[in-house]
Amino acid sequence: MTDPNLYTVGWICALHNEFVAALEMLDETHDKLSHQPQNDNNVYGLGRVHNHNVVIAVLPEGGHGTTAATSVAQDMLRTFTNLKIGLMVGIGGGAPSRKHDIRLGDIVVSVPRNSYGGVIQYDYGKTIQNQGFHITSVLAPPPPLLLAAVTSIRAKHARAPEGPQIHEKIEKILQNKRRLRRRFARPDDVEDVLYDSDFTHPSSEITCAKSCSSNTSRIKQRSKRTEDDDNPAIHYGLIGSANTLMKDAKIRDYLANEKEIMCFEMEAAGLMNTYPCLVIRGICDYSDTHKNDIWQNYAAMTAAVYTKELLKEIAPTQLDTLTSVDLEDIKKKRPPTRGCAKATSRVSKGAGHE
Repeated sequence: MTDPNLYTVGWICALHNEFVAALEMLDETHDKLSHQPQNDNNVYGLGRVHNHNVVIAVLPEGGHGTTAATSVAQDMLRTFTNLKIGLMVGIGGGAPSRKHDIRLGDIVVSVPRNSYGGVIQYDYGKTIQNQGFHITSVLAPPPPLLLAAVTSIRAKHARAPEGPQIHEKIEKILQNKRRLRRRFARPDDVEDVLYDSDFTHPSSEITCAKSCSSNTSRIKQRSKRTEDDDNPAIHYGLIGSANTLMKDAKIRDYLANEKEIMCFEMEAAGLMNTYPCLVIRGICDYSDTHKNDIWQNYAAMTAAVYTKELLKEIAPTQLDTLTSVDLEDIKKKRPPTRGCAKATSRVSKGAGHE
């Protein structure tokens, strides 16, 4: 019989492919709960990652956004009352800039920067004349233990002769799993295309390969990564979160330059003030109109592999010293689920649309 009180790490995913990638990280799989509260409709995967008992939850089919993430976290904490830390792991849209050479398959990890805690809720703000866009929602940073683990793994990767070896670890996972390899293997680099910010995909359902790739003059030229470069690379900084999908390259660039946002996603803002959480995202597109699903599975796998490596940096005894996350505190501190009515039209216009 599986005892829910044995689990100290909560891992939340938004999509099915993220859930599959997360389950592949388990060193040991545990039986399902013999009893799950009637008001908890989450689907869980239980097991051990290194020396930690981990519960993995996924948002329901069709569920997305900050509200859905908060609901899943609450149900998880209601059932697993001994959870100490949280991880939000999955895919996101990249925001490459001159400062940050972010490419498809790379990983972005939320850490505090520029007085922000690691995640910026960019659909909750206001404009002030001659002062631009101001974030008015303050989100908490990840807990110190997770940030310490990030510091540790960054040092380990910096000193390793071959770097993080994320791709090689994925290859090892997939080597004897033919069906999984067909879905989660790394796409060819020719599928990694970054277009000019003012070049939009036509409104038709035609793929970029047919409608956009012939416009080679609108493709940003980037040097090929060498053997000395990490590929995928790991970036540490700010992640933008909102209830809508970012599909506007001009707004992407504005927020990347103004706030140094590296990545956009749709769930983390629903967790940061309520559940001690580190956000880890594999980059599957460039937050523009040229979205496709070619890189989604591989990006989900890169984020999951990094997360497993991170947990190795945390000793179980360190979690023993932490207080369990309390559900009543979550209810008291639940963040707003809708953006400020005065959110700038510049941002809200490009925040995303399905």
